[in-house]
Amino acid sequence: MAHRADVIRLTGVRARGFHGVFAHERRDGQDFVVDVAMSVDLSRAGASDDLRHTVHYGEVAADVVAVVEGEPYDLVESVAERIAAVVLARPLVETVEVTVHKPQAPVGVPFGDVEVVVRRTKDVPVVIALGANLERDGEAPGGTLRQAVRHLHRTRGLRAVRVSRLYVTAPVGGDLVEGQPDYVNAVAVARTSLAPASLLARLHRIEADHGRTREVRWGARTLDLDLVQYGDPRHDNDLRSTDPELLLPHPRAHERAFVLVPWLDVDPEATLRTGDDVTAVADLIPLLQDQAVHELEGQR
Repeated sequence: MAHRADVIRLTGVRARGFHGVFAHERRDGQDFVVDVAMSVDLSRAGASDDLRHTVHYGEVAADVVAVVEGEPYDLVESVAERIAAVVLARPLVETVEVTVHKPQAPVGVPFGDVEVVVRRTKDVPVVIALGANLERDGEAPGGTLRQAVRHLHRTRGLRAVRVSRLYVTAPVGGDLVEGQPDYVNAVAVARTSLAPASLLARLHRIEADHGRTREVRWGARTLDLDLVQYGDPRHDNDLRSTDPELLLPHPRAHERAFVLVPWLDVDPEATLRTGDDVTAVADLIPLLQDQAVHELEGQR
């Protein structure tokens, strides 16, 4: 399974389907039995006792039945693959193992069971905004961002990390930004096998390793890592969350040139969900011409 030991197992889900390569299988149908094991970080649910922080296994069971009773496939392998895809679409599931039993398979000899097992891991595009405007241990903000990027490359569960150039921008936010030094910003795009809350927890640990504290909102900081987007709105598989601890997409990203300019730099095809619309980042930037964004001198 995945990097954590937390697993939810659902076994013995039974439903009648019409899958198989023979005409009588498509005509008469037969019973299928499905087991699902989901790798999920359950620490948050264990602490909160809140159903929102875990996987509703009753809903997973209903999804399994819907696949088995739905579109017929020639192969059990295709049934298992479809179930795995449906389960992995749940944000908290990081890895899934699906076993589909076909106990009435037309094998032609005495047998006990036929089962197909598939194991699949989440692989989701993500966007991470980086920013800093305070020195730490003599390290300038640009150096801190470069260190943070190295941490991202080493973070288990992140892969294919690509990072923009560094940009300098004036502080944006409430009254507390007055008098703060300019920020250095960048954006990283990557793919992750982590659930959103797990990824965010890792970003917070990187911040803490670089001296980030959270006493004052809008305050100056040694490092800020924001999860801007999880999934791809072009394919309508991006996560939309109103959980105060996990707001997605980032509710102010579309208003911030210091996010959009470096994002476009690293991904010219970038899109962002704004309300009910999906908008190209390139179309949002001209609306923010009052926000000056400059490349950091001497970075390359």
